[in-house]
Parts: sequence; structure tokens; C-alpha cells
Amino acid sequence: MEIGLSFWIYFNLFVLAMLALDLFVFHRDAHEVKIKEALGFSAFWIALALAFNVLIYYTMGTEPALEFLTAYLIEKSLSVDNLFVFIVLFNYFKIPPIFQHKILFWGIIGALVMRAFFIVVGVALLAKFHFIIYILGAFLIFTGIKMATTSNEPEINPKANPIVKWISKFIPVTNDLVGGKFFVKREGMIFATPLFIVLIMVETTDLVFAMDSIPAILAISRDTFIVYTSNVFALLGLRALYFALAGVMQLFHYLHYGLALILVFIGTKLVLSDIYHFDMRVALGIVGGILILSVVASLMFPKKDNPELPINKD
Repeated sequence: MEIGLSFWIYFNLFVLAMLALDLFVFHRDAHEVKIKEALGFSAFWIALALAFNVLIYYTMGTEPALEFLTAYLIEKSLSVDNLFVFIVLFNYFKIPPIFQHKILFWGIIGALVMRAFFIVVGVALLAKFHFIIYILGAFLIFTGIKMATTSNEPEINPKANPIVKWISKFIPVTNDLVGGKFFVKREGMIFATPLFIVLIMVETTDLVFAMDSIPAILAISRDTFIVYTSNVFALLGLRALYFALAGVMQLFHYLHYGLALILVFIGTKLVLSDIYHFDMRVALGIVGGILILSVVASLMFPKKDNPELPINKD
């Protein structure tokens, strides 16, 4: 079924309304997001995504609905690696919990724009140059193997970040936070604050992760609308998921390997797409099964020598 322009407009208006509701109603006053509140919002965003999935089922059919659900599950799962980086970033820069939601909010706004660009370009390239599917498949397999064989503990070095280095040439940075401000004026000059540097690093991190997640989603569906909406719903719930899981992320040490296996599976599916078609129900079952097994294994066999992450608990 071809999605008309009006459907695109209504969906994006809905997203803007949800973002406005989040910023100007739910989080109008800056505050530390507690676990109970985060779990409530996380459940809300997941329920919203599932309701949209039902809408796709009744308007577009079974196959698109399965594609959306699989793509959403993969994107949501891969975003867990983003959460681990966020934890390290916030602790490295000593960002108080009260300001973390603001950084994640604007970070996700930037991520939505970048993902939309990557998706449109990716779908157009796949439609024009069929051989790219083999390149993307091989890339996902390589990324999955690399993920499984390397540490998932990110190294934070702001001075090595090319975007941070470039910005620092044009605007000075304050040594300390200035409330919740990204910029501050002193002695007639505009200064960036460490809050803005963290925002830039969050955006850069998402750019890197998008290089993995977008090809994985394109392996599930070539429908621009399905790929775009599944990404949007996964990103909208990312902040709530962060605050809900930040304190227990270190428990899921096998999830990293589960995500690696999912990337290898999706890459293989893409490489073999011309000679063997995976039923979408089978693909969804495999992805969901890998995630469940990795979480269960993490809880059943905890890492004894795993040091606790320095997470804000106040």
C-alpha cells in the first residue's frame, strides 16, 4: 500500500505534538527523573508504538505490521549500547541528573533529523543500486563480529572528537556548568558550556550508532515509512529507557553478545535475500529469541568481577 503525503504529514505533526508535550508539560520544570517516573514513561512510549503497529496492520496489512514490529525491536535493542555511552558521558563530565533529560531531549531531536536523512538516502540507493545490499550485509556481519570480540566499554576523549575540536576553534568553553544553559555570555563574548559539549558528543555517538542500526533496519524493510516510523518510536522512548535502566545496565553483560548475533543474522539475511527469503515471522522470532536468551543468561550467570558503574543514585 502506498502511503500518501497526508499520512506523512499527520505522523510528523503527531511526533511534534508528543515532543512539545514532553518538553513543555511533562518536563516543564527541570528535575531528576526517578525510576518510577521513567518506567511509567517507558511503558507509555512502548504502548504508543504497539498501538501504531496495530494501525499499520489495519491500514497496510500483516507483512508491513510484522516489518514495523521487527524493525522497532531491533532499533530498540541496539539503542541499549547508546544508553551505556550516555551513562559514561554523564559521569565523565559530572552532569547532574537534573540536566540529563534536557541533553537527551535535544540530542534526540538531532538524531531524528539525521536518521531521516540516512533513511531517505539509504532507501533511494538500494532502489537504484541493488548490489549495495551485499555491501550492507557484509558490513553488518563484520560489525556484529567486531562487537562480539571487543569490549563494550566506551572510551571518552572529548579532545579527540573532531566535531568538538572544530567547535572549540570558534567558541571558547567554560570550565564549569552554568545552570542548565548550553551557552552563556561573559564580558561581551559567547561561551559554550560543558553541557553543550556533552550534547555534541551525544549527537556524534548517535551518528556512529546509526551507521549500524539503519542498515539493519533496511535489511528488514525497504519501505521508507516503515523504516522511518520504527526509528522514530524507538528514539522517542530512548530517554525514558535510559532513566529506567541506567542503574542496572551493568547486569545485562550478555546482551552485548546478543546484539552482535542479531547484526550477524540480519547481515546474513541481507546477503542471502536474492536466493532465500526469510519469513518475517521467523525473523521476528529469531530476533526476539536472541534478546530474551541474552537477558536471561545475564541474570542467571551474573558477572562476579563486574565493578559497579559510577551512576548517580541520589
